[in-house]
Amino acid sequence: MRSMLTEGGAPGRRPCAGRDNRPVHLLIPFAAPLAGAGRQALASLALPRLRTLLSRLAEVERDEADEWCLSPPHERALARALGWQGGSGLLPWAARQAAADGIDVGELAWGQITPVHWHLGTDQVSLLDPAQLVLDETSSRALYDAVLPLFTDEGYAMRWGAPLRWYAAHESLAALPCASLDRVIGRNVDSWLGSDPAAPAPAPPAERVADGLAHAPLERRARGTRTAAVNSFWLSGCGVLQRGSAEPPQVDERLRGPALNDDWAAWVKAWETLDAGPLAAALARLQQGAGLRLTLCGERCSITFGAAAGGWCGACVPLWSPPSVPDILEPL
Repeated sequence: MRSMLTEGGAPGRRPCAGRDNRPVHLLIPFAAPLAGAGRQALASLALPRLRTLLSRLAEVERDEADEWCLSPPHERALARALGWQGGSGLLPWAARQAAADGIDVGELAWGQITPVHWHLGTDQVSLLDPAQLVLDETSSRALYDAVLPLFTDEGYAMRWGAPLRWYAAHESLAALPCASLDRVIGRNVDSWLGSDPAAPAPAPPAERVADGLAHAPLERRARGTRTAAVNSFWLSGCGVLQRGSAEPPQVDERLRGPALNDDWAAWVKAWETLDAGPLAAALARLQQGAGLRLTLCGERCSITFGAAAGGWCGACVPLWSPPSVPDILEPL
């Protein structure tokens, strides 16, 4: 995509006095799907504010990989924005989230352990969205206590952070590549499990944990709908915490749940709500002369668009006519 904006903005325009010109960076994961039904939903999107925004922004960064990269584009984009270093599956999200949960992570290498349900199908084992487990604190702590000795007996330090966030610390997690949970939900787990038999085991075998979960003294209260049982876990985000060197972007995750659960009608609705809310607000700030970066992330690629602060005052005049929204999102 060609550049539409110079560093100083449009000639003859000056920033409006008294405006909030603080730069904003909005990052949107799951902006485009790969699934066939998702592609059909993508073709129906109009999103007038997004299209107007992109007529006033320049592409400043593009990150391309394939859908088998252990770290999805939105995680790679956020890591770059934070100033982190790390390859595929080697971004220490667990340590960052553990710190946010009030855990003293120190200089240890942490991994996030998510209690999950592995669904046995006719030809594969798939991982259900953990959010569908409706796991409350009491149930989660009972499960955590049941499997805790399996980890501590192997030398792991363990911490409970939230019903779906348990943490393990061990030296073996310092440089262990793991697939993001966002890569695995709804998919065959075999495609994302380590296949090197010579590699050291990063945690107690899943079979032992599954056995501990099966015998956990747990009472699940009826919640009006049938919920799947926790029968395994997923390890992700391993590594030592890296201190961010920049202000993190605003990450809007409203597309995530519908995309991971193949609910494309809800995904379209979420896009429309995003267009009418945060993107409309971003457009207004851009018109007031604020700097703006917008990062759109799919399953393969992320593209960042940007404009320097002070580019326009009042109503913006488009410098070019962008393609349709589906054409913009399709490469992601």
